[in-house]
Amino acid sequence: MSYVQPNENSNARLAGLIGVVVFHAVMGYALVNGLARKIVEVVTQPLETKIIEEIKPPPQEKPPPPPPPPKLAAPPPPYIPPPEIQVQVPQVAPAITAVTRVKPTQPVAAPGTRFEPAPKPKPKPAPKPAPRPAPIYKPPVVDAKACEKPAYPVASLRRQESGIVLLAFLIDVNGSAVESKIERSSGYRRLDEAARNALALCKFKPATTDGKPERAWAKIEYEWKLQ
Repeated sequence: MSYVQPNENSNARLAGLIGVVVFHAVMGYALVNGLARKIVEVVTQPLETKIIEEIKPPPQEKPPPPPPPPKLAAPPPPYIPPPEIQVQVPQVAPAITAVTRVKPTQPVAAPGTRFEPAPKPKPKPAPKPAPRPAPIYKPPVVDAKACEKPAYPVASLRRQESGIVLLAFLIDVNGSAVESKIERSSGYRRLDEAARNALALCKFKPATTDGKPERAWAKIEYEWKLQ
């Protein structure tokens, strides 16, 4: 049994262990001093990039334009023969060559013809006169308030007579009453006559036709009333 082999193995293990410790110490030192960062900076260098332009295809040539259509000449117009025109020559009656100095009383007819006098023109009817406008008539104006109040008959007062008299009377162009008649009696002759006499105290507006005064009849009532 040999004792030399175990010493050699222990030396080899010790040398390996020392190497491992030295490696870790070197790595730690490198990490502390930034050696690893330099290594990374060396590894990670900037990359250069280049833009490659896109290769465009060559432009296509345009096709040539089509040739213009051929010009066609218009056909000649059809021949139309001119129409035949027949000119009729008017026949002239034979002129009378005989001349006389005697003035005829009637027109002379050609030989072999019968003379007929020209018809006389009919007289034009006389124009109708324009229609006259209708006359404007205005009736007389009778206003009882314009009459003076007549006196009450004394005999009628004593006998207590009263009533209404309707009179028709003729108004002259000057507005006075020239004629009267009783249309309806009051029942008492004295009151009727007193009403007729009272017309002389009145003045009326006469009737007119186109502004001219004229005579006209009118009516009026007198009321005899006891107080």
